[in-house]
Amino acid sequence: MAALIKAANAKIRSNPVTDYFCSTHFWGPASNFGIPLAAVLDTQKSPELISGKMTGALTIYAFTFMRYSLAVTPKNYLLFACHFVNAGAQLTQGYRYMDWNHWGGREKAKAATPATVAV
Repeated sequence: MAALIKAANAKIRSNPVTDYFCSTHFWGPASNFGIPLAAVLDTQKSPELISGKMTGALTIYAFTFMRYSLAVTPKNYLLFACHFVNAGAQLTQGYRYMDWNHWGGREKAKAATPATVAV
């Protein structure tokens, strides 16, 4: 059984494409794409749900690992793309947070809603 596994591993590693798809250089970023995907989908939700501290932390995280993805050998461009998308989504969320909480977005939304008349 061990010889069979060793032979299968040697076959996978002999082809550069299958070697890449069976490596952490592919599966790490592929599984990590859930974070930017969630952040992009969150841009459709109400800005009052955004946590400023968490958005700040995720922005720092994204920029840190964008740098890391280019510092490792070999460079991991898929990881860079993942964190680039995440940084963009987090910066968008950060803008929405600042607009809603500090730049008058909440007041503008209240003014735009028609007042209800009690009968």
